[in-house]
Amino acid sequence: MLETRPNFNRPDESYALLIKAHEGLSEAESHAMNARLILILMNQIGDHAIIADALSLARKVPAAT
Repeated sequence: MLETRPNFNRPDESYALLIKAHEGLSEAESHAMNARLILILMNQIGDHAIIADALSLARKVPAAT
């Protein structure tokens, strides 16, 4: 089952690491790094059903306010 509640033990520091990892990269390099990161994390998850649920959730467009 996909965990949708916040599950970070250090969310602010994790976000800062993500932002720092993109420093100095071109837009194309940033997109490529994101793709590699996603594949690494998909491998860590390993469960096809959870990955499918996560992709479906990420694809949803938030409603306009």
